[in-house]
Amino acid sequence: MRRHVCRLWLFVDYLSAIDNYKMNENNAINIQALFSKNLKRLRSAANISQLTLACQAGLTHNFINDIENGKKWVSAKTIGKLAIALQAEPYQFFLSESLWSDQGAEIFSTYLNDFSRSFEKMVKEYRQRYITKDIDE
Repeated sequence: MRRHVCRLWLFVDYLSAIDNYKMNENNAINIQALFSKNLKRLRSAANISQLTLACQAGLTHNFINDIENGKKWVSAKTIGKLAIALQAEPYQFFLSESLWSDQGAEIFSTYLNDFSRSFEKMVKEYRQRYITKDIDE
C-alpha cells in the first residue's frame, strides 16, 4: 500500500515540477491562459474550426472564441462537452507546454502507465483482501 501511495505522490510531484506556467502579479498560476492555449492546440490537431467545434459541443461560436482568447472561463460541464467534441480527455486542457513535446509526452505516458498498473494492482489486492473476506463470512 505504501509503495502505491508513494508512486501516486511521485506522479503528482512530477506533474508539479515540470510545469513552467507564467505567473501573474499575485503569483497565481494562469490556468485560464493554459486552458485557452490547449483548447486551440486540441482544436487545431482535430483540424476543425471554431464554428464546427461550437456546433459539436452545443456551444456558440462566440463563446469558443472568447474562451480561446481568454475572455471567458468554462464550467466543468463545458469542459466535458469540449472534451467529447474534440475526442480528448479533460486533463489534456491543463497540460503544460513541456508535456506537449515528444519527450514530455513520452515521459508523461510512462508515468501514467506505471501509475495505472500500480493502481490496478492495489485495487486487486484490496478486493482480494477485503471483499473475499466478506463473501466468505
